[in-house]
Amino acid sequence: MEHNNKTNDAEEPISANLQQNIEKVKQALGNSNDIILREIRIGKIGNLKAAIFYTDGLTGTQALADYVMESLLMDMKNTELDQMISFGQDVLNVLKERALTFGGVTEVLNYEMLYTSLLSGDAILLFEGHCQGFSIGVRQWNQRSVTEPATETIVRGPRESFTESIRTNSALIRRKIKDRNLWLETRTIGRVTKTDVSIMYIHGIANDNVVEEVRKRLDRIDIDGILESGYIEELIQDETFTPFPTIYNTERPDVVAADLLEGRVAILVDGTPFVLTAPATFIQFFQAAEDYYQRADVSSVLRALRFFSFFISLVGTSMYIAITTFHQEMLPTALLISVAAQREGVPFPAIIEALMMETALEILREASIRMPRAVGQAVSILGTLVIGTAAVEAGIASAAMVIVISITAISNFIFPAPNMSISVRLIRVPILILAASFGLFGMIIGFIALVLHLCSLRSFGVPYTSSLAPFILEDQKDTIFRLPRWRMRTRPRLISQKDVTRNQPSPAPKPRN
Repeated sequence: MEHNNKTNDAEEPISANLQQNIEKVKQALGNSNDIILREIRIGKIGNLKAAIFYTDGLTGTQALADYVMESLLMDMKNTELDQMISFGQDVLNVLKERALTFGGVTEVLNYEMLYTSLLSGDAILLFEGHCQGFSIGVRQWNQRSVTEPATETIVRGPRESFTESIRTNSALIRRKIKDRNLWLETRTIGRVTKTDVSIMYIHGIANDNVVEEVRKRLDRIDIDGILESGYIEELIQDETFTPFPTIYNTERPDVVAADLLEGRVAILVDGTPFVLTAPATFIQFFQAAEDYYQRADVSSVLRALRFFSFFISLVGTSMYIAITTFHQEMLPTALLISVAAQREGVPFPAIIEALMMETALEILREASIRMPRAVGQAVSILGTLVIGTAAVEAGIASAAMVIVISITAISNFIFPAPNMSISVRLIRVPILILAASFGLFGMIIGFIALVLHLCSLRSFGVPYTSSLAPFILEDQKDTIFRLPRWRMRTRPRLISQKDVTRNQPSPAPKPRN
């Protein structure tokens, strides 16, 4: 009830009494000392009283002084504003056209607009005797500069990443796509935080139904605050109860630009360096930005290696448990004797041994992330070596199990998208339990259930497993393998259904004789 009263008060129109407006703004903002007020008089004899509000730290005070205050106090000093006031002429339009020539100037009609603009970094200009004011775009605050990506590192390619400023992020994308059809729409989400959220797409390439669906899902969000793009991702995703991410996120502008060229929609959130793109497909999480900066044969081999590592990370430990517990006849005699000798002194079943080692590994992994950088890497390496060696010497785990767990963990780091590696770690435990209960038959059951679950997922109406299921022959040029650039003349058919032909009719390269 109290929140509704505050909302109604905020929607109240601005009063013509300047002093009343000043007192109301001060009271509403709790007399905060970072809200700066400056009362001035405009005109030849100063007949027009005005007040300027701005937020210290969010407003560019130098621009405010040079382009706004100087124009109002000096440039308008010799104008006949006083006669205009006495004859009832529209003084505000004169000020807007002659004095307020810097930045974007918008009208402020109620207190809700005033508070939102003021706390976003704009300067607010109110006048005596007028029921409206101006919001002047002089936002400026300290922000992190464009640096190298922290999570998506590559050997060859651009070295720039997104920042926490939504305007910087949109500019980084526009630097790469200088096309008039690259459209940007911005809306404010969050009752308290009032966070700017933008959607970016290439008109004529992006599917109109997907763009409209993104708009609808964003518009129906009703929440107090949005602090990171993960909030948006969780509120607009197609499926909640799935370990797989159905929306792609990246901190690389070149990746977002490539997704836009394929017909996807980008979602930018102010305050986070991670941009969302949709629709997302399962194959997309195995495609690294560097795949398109190297030769096709090299990229294909590396991508195939990622799929193989996905298989190892998913079922490597489970296969070891299933074979050593139920299917010992599949091992060569010498290897079977060696494994049996190592397990002779281990007091736990293989599944308990594996779960203990997996838990210790996850603890070390999480600790290395949360610890200070100066000691995090050293502690994780030493901890892994010490714990693994001590566990083998104490007879708690066998050396073969430590090797298998280590290979599985290393394979988990090869994915370009970190959220896919998290998904694999979540799925690995149920498959471990099935392997320990039913052997290879349990693993097959788990694998079939996993494939069926993947085939049931959608991302904004697009099948998650496209273009493998449904199988699209034309799209196989950029799935498990990548064909040469001159062969990639079409966009993914289920992503961009409007303009599937790329504007690149370049023929195959031919050497000169």
